[in-house]
Amino acid sequence: MFDQKLQRTVAFRKVAFEKDAELIHSWMLEEHVHPFWHLNIPFSEYKEHLQKAINDQHQSLYIGFLDDRPMSYWEAYWVKGDVVEDTYSPMPYDQGVHLLIGEQEFLGKGLSLPLLRAMVQYQFQESMTNKVIAEPDIQNEKMIHVFKKCGFKPIKPIELPDKTGLLMFCDRNDFEKRWPYDKLYKQVN
Repeated sequence: MFDQKLQRTVAFRKVAFEKDAELIHSWMLEEHVHPFWHLNIPFSEYKEHLQKAINDQHQSLYIGFLDDRPMSYWEAYWVKGDVVEDTYSPMPYDQGVHLLIGEQEFLGKGLSLPLLRAMVQYQFQESMTNKVIAEPDIQNEKMIHVFKKCGFKPIKPIELPDKTGLLMFCDRNDFEKRWPYDKLYKQVN
């Protein structure tokens, strides 16, 4: 989709193991990524991790593109079946999102918000989903700020196996009022 504010095309495609494993692993090694993702592990171990994640039916993995350039990694997941489901009372179609910008040249350019907005917009295409959640590391102030700007509201700190996260909710009605689709995007072929 063409983001009219950015004047750039934002797109997502599902991760393809053979095509994407090395690229995503290289992003996991970046100084701005590994403190929060904890996946700066040898490539052989990362391949096993990625294959397991791809096979996990409760989530979908995506590469995010900006003007046809791969530059971000996304995990869109169903809360039911995820470790976070025990931290609140989820509805059956609640979804969650994890993200990272992998390419350093795209950092500090104000892209996290429009990219997150596009993914949440995509998640709300499931008509039964009324809430998208996030649980960024409680120490990741930059991402918490981006989630708030997108329309996520902080709920409470939660303990997860690999971090203390800040549980955040984004309500469909609030999101659609804040970010009307027809004012943000136009379809591109």
